[in-house]
Amino acid sequence: MSLTDEQRTKLDRAQEILGYEFGQTQYLLSAITHPSATEGRAVKFSYERLEFLGDSILGALVANEAFHRFPELDEGGLTRIKVALVSGASLSEVAEKLGFADIIVFGSSETGTGRRGLHSALENVYEAVVAALYLDGGVDAAGAFVERTLIPKMSPSLAREPENPKSALQEKLQEGGITPTYKLVETQGPPHDRTFVAQVYAGDKGLAQGVGRTKKEAESQAAKSTLARLSEFFGIGLTDEQQAERAEKAAAEKAARAEEKAAKVAARAAEKAARAEEKAARAAKRKQD
Repeated sequence: MSLTDEQRTKLDRAQEILGYEFGQTQYLLSAITHPSATEGRAVKFSYERLEFLGDSILGALVANEAFHRFPELDEGGLTRIKVALVSGASLSEVAEKLGFADIIVFGSSETGTGRRGLHSALENVYEAVVAALYLDGGVDAAGAFVERTLIPKMSPSLAREPENPKSALQEKLQEGGITPTYKLVETQGPPHDRTFVAQVYAGDKGLAQGVGRTKKEAESQAAKSTLARLSEFFGIGLTDEQQAERAEKAAAEKAARAEEKAAKVAARAAEKAARAEEKAARAAKRKQD
């Protein structure tokens, strides 16, 4: 198999991150290759097929771990744990922390785009890597990777009925008479690999953004990020001392802006007076002549 310098470098780095040396490196190369890099070639050369297999293997591994770790939980609780762990947000977060963003082989169509589909690519590559490990080293190799990277995020708290971030944010903001709204601000990636970016607004003030595989997920992530930053946006949750400090800072900034505006008005008035004086002097001179 003839490899480019980029492929060889990223394969080596990928194996270093995984702590596993592949007997058949083609599995790993396909797992870290974005579809944009295989245009015109068979689908097996990118992560698309491996992603399909990895999704099923990952689900089984997580379900098995949850089943044995939490014998007191019913089917609903176990399902919520599994869904939370294998969600796009969870997998992309783990993949990013592992450094997967540096090992993905992108095609020329992604060059200069800021890798618009990176969020979903990270999720897909994680699943594809699970499949590649399974095909090369069996369930033990795949299981060891999942055990090391994803299972530490597993906790009984994930079994609780999830709070709807959008509802929670609306409830918080309506305490101050504010109703949040959402706007789709960007659609990233090719048609087969869409990622949506949504932003939540309070009136015309843009708050946090969220990214998801669907518009609904993007809005939910935006609401979740806003909830985490309410004190930054509105001072909610601050102590009286912090509130006073925040108000004092806002007043100082407002006074500074007013002073700056007054200075500009004064400068314009002085400039206007100078022009009038100059005009009057020219008129007096013409009269003398």
